[in-house]
Amino acid sequence: MRIGIIGAGSTYTPELIEGIGNGRLGAPLEELVLMDLSPERLEILGALAQRMLDRVGWAGRLTLTTSQSEATDGVDACLVQYRIGGSQARIIDESVPLPHGVLGQETVGPGGWAKALRTVPPTLAIAEELARRSPQAWLLDFANPVSIVSQALIGAGHRAVGLCNSAIGLQRRAAAHFGVEPERIELESAGLNHGTWYREIKLDGVPQLDRLISEHGDEIAAMTGWTREYLETERAIPSYYLRYYFSPNEVLAEQLTGETRGEEVVRIEAQLLEMYKDVTLAEKPKLLEERGGAFYSSAALDLIAALTGARPAKLVVNVRNDGAIPDLPSNAVVEVLSTVSASGAKPLPIAPLGRARQELISKIIAFNQATIAAALSGDHAAAIEALALNPVVPSHDAAEKIGRELIAAHAKNLPNFSK
Repeated sequence: MRIGIIGAGSTYTPELIEGIGNGRLGAPLEELVLMDLSPERLEILGALAQRMLDRVGWAGRLTLTTSQSEATDGVDACLVQYRIGGSQARIIDESVPLPHGVLGQETVGPGGWAKALRTVPPTLAIAEELARRSPQAWLLDFANPVSIVSQALIGAGHRAVGLCNSAIGLQRRAAAHFGVEPERIELESAGLNHGTWYREIKLDGVPQLDRLISEHGDEIAAMTGWTREYLETERAIPSYYLRYYFSPNEVLAEQLTGETRGEEVVRIEAQLLEMYKDVTLAEKPKLLEERGGAFYSSAALDLIAALTGARPAKLVVNVRNDGAIPDLPSNAVVEVLSTVSASGAKPLPIAPLGRARQELISKIIAFNQATIAAALSGDHAAAIEALALNPVVPSHDAAEKIGRELIAAHAKNLPNFSK
């Protein structure tokens, strides 16, 4: 097996290396190709990766490169985990909307829109090169906003699957609560990435969610940011990110009182990179837990293992709906429990979302599709019209002001719009 990781200069990379060293792939890995456009970050992360792999006696070959072609040539899977513009771009995404009375977040609202404009075109270019160089390879998208980027990839017909660590985090917490192996826990995820409801948690096929909310509602509320009463009314655990749509003013008030998450991430990443330079460090540092992305290694490597046929599984992933959620379009990319094997990810059918949930998700789908079209065309007016469709944007006037400011701020990373 040969795997390419694009954006390997990310501080997340040691998560993946730890899983590879532990044999999480379930099959021998002959070569791991770490690719990043920053030679400095690649050198730091590559050296740490080699020390971690040497420590466990890994027999494969580690290749470091700044060449996208090398990372996509002859691979079985290619993982995309970059942030165009780095964490400084995230700070811009999350800061610009605030003075206009709109919340700032890297996957939701104007921030997610701006990040999608930067991320969709280069990710599709990677997918096209991967299809030429490695026609049977799978592209795994961990680059945010996963919902929009995966929609662009899968909508264009690429062999791609989107992944996120949110579902696997809930699965692991439930497994720990019951004292069982995670594989015995199944989640019913219904919706989109960062816009989903977990409507059931099953242990060995037996529903447990009602009992969990009844007996541990306060703990679940504290963990998810929702009130116990809301959980009982919904009879589901909504994604934390749905707060941005249901309580935008409350979230905005919280954001105005402190630093953005992007600013916090920049500080953590600086500390991590200094730690990674330590030539005696040969394991993932505990500080990485504060960066986010818990269980990312398990989510990514389990998905690669399934897609390459090493270990088929049922996983919550981002995949073409194809009727799995009956009241959403078949061509929408949804985040649902799927059977995953070398033939791809097949969503398991579930009950409809219901009117209230379906209305919100349909609005987000329309926004996603309009944003993809604008990202590819570079049409300023179309981009603003797309942003105005987002449920957290209060008016077309707000979309115009915020959108123009974000496009100008990210000009160097928006070549389509420079035309």
